[in-house]
Amino acid sequence: MVDTKLFQTHKGAWLPAATARNAEQAPAYAFSAQHRLAQLAATGCLSRTFYATAEDQLDQVVALSNELDATFVAKTAIYARESGYMKDMPALLAASLAMRDVALLSQVFSRVIDNGKMLRNFVQILRSGAVGRKSLGTRPKKLVQRWLLTASEKQLLNAAVGSTPSLADVVKMVHPKPQEAWRAAWFAWLIGKPVDEAALPPITQAFERFKRESAQGLAIEVPDVPFQMLTALALTSAQWAQIARSGSWQMVRQNLNTFARHGAFDIPGTAKVVAAKLSDAQAVAKARVMPYQLMAAFKATVAAVPAVVREALQDAMELSLASVPSLNGRVVVCPDVSGSMSSAVTGHRGSATSSVRCIDVAALVAAAVLRKNARARVLPFEQEVVTLSLNARDSVMTNAQALARIGGGGTNCSAPLALLNRERAVVDLVILVSDNESWVDASRRGATQTMREWEVLKQRNPAARLVCVDIQPTATTQAAERQDILNVGGFSDAVFTMMANFAEGKMDAAHWMGEIEKVSLAPQ
Repeated sequence: MVDTKLFQTHKGAWLPAATARNAEQAPAYAFSAQHRLAQLAATGCLSRTFYATAEDQLDQVVALSNELDATFVAKTAIYARESGYMKDMPALLAASLAMRDVALLSQVFSRVIDNGKMLRNFVQILRSGAVGRKSLGTRPKKLVQRWLLTASEKQLLNAAVGSTPSLADVVKMVHPKPQEAWRAAWFAWLIGKPVDEAALPPITQAFERFKRESAQGLAIEVPDVPFQMLTALALTSAQWAQIARSGSWQMVRQNLNTFARHGAFDIPGTAKVVAAKLSDAQAVAKARVMPYQLMAAFKATVAAVPAVVREALQDAMELSLASVPSLNGRVVVCPDVSGSMSSAVTGHRGSATSSVRCIDVAALVAAAVLRKNARARVLPFEQEVVTLSLNARDSVMTNAQALARIGGGGTNCSAPLALLNRERAVVDLVILVSDNESWVDASRRGATQTMREWEVLKQRNPAARLVCVDIQPTATTQAAERQDILNVGGFSDAVFTMMANFAEGKMDAAHWMGEIEKVSLAPQ
């Protein structure tokens, strides 16, 4: 007679055995190569995270981009840039195409390398040898030349900010041959060659004039150049206020402490103008700002930043989440507040490391869902579910901060499902926001405990659906992809739309591949 404890008969669907081990060496399910590349491209940061080094992520992306069909890689690069608003990953995928299919690279180049920062990223990745070559090659060189020869003066000035490589390095590398006199003069000015100032385009002329006048104490009107080009000059508080008033939405959001340090907010009316800019609905939408970026700005602001400006950041947060849909039925959102979630969400970048942690983003997702779904239940978890009461009428920032203050303990992704099963709760949608590195509930064989608990819940709630939001990209999940389980990576507002579409049956579990395959390679 067989051992019935070892060979138990379970009700419900057959559960697949775990196929891999996660970073904690606990059982997990491996993603397909396409899913792994899509998730890395849409959420990866090429920086050291709690579980992976930057080198690990780079090796994975390069290996996957070489393994998969080049057309899929090209579409993934576009998706990561246009939908995920990523920088390093799209440039890396574009660079990999320079090795595999330069014709495809030509098709996608203008959509992926869409500004000077992306151009410099692309050149640096190619010349680093990371994708198998250390020179640009004929076709990539021509693509870089074309960008330089068609960019406006404003785009070129923005591109001139930054190094490794600098835009001057790029110009020296590819030797663009401009037809317009102003562009030829500008390139000469950029690389330090003698040039007739009168031949320069208007903004650059104004900058040169401003430098001379500043040295003489005569400068008044600040030229419309990237403010980083002005920081070496002795600017007055009034001039810093002018920069704050006229700057782009993103630039202002990123430099509030700089303005405060230089006395910009001491100039009457400046704080009010900046607050109005930050909380302008159209400006927020146009900036394509991610909610976590606003959280970063809010957390980073020093006491010298006026209260009206800090409040405007909270208003902008609410505006940035305007697209968060209302979810039908009984919704439970489960943010992971374990110890591993304390790492920076965009990885360790030395002095540039983000103050926003994975736990902050998980809390932000939970608070946003609660804001638009007042009856949603929030179950933060670590080794067990943590008891916490939240008010749906409080601001997203307030509730996110309350959740993020918990922190600590091991990771047990099945804990909230187990609690719902003990309560015999009626549920329509469960949203699990985690790094997926569950280990407290590790089983020796068979399915993960998350899958086991989910199947028990499904016996009571046959139509229920599970969404697993992975804050940092990994190669595994605790819940295997199937018709009622969606694995989604990232922290942009697109995640909320995907959750709603999945909950309403408008999207299948293979959403990454489906969304990427929809991408057209035709120039736009």
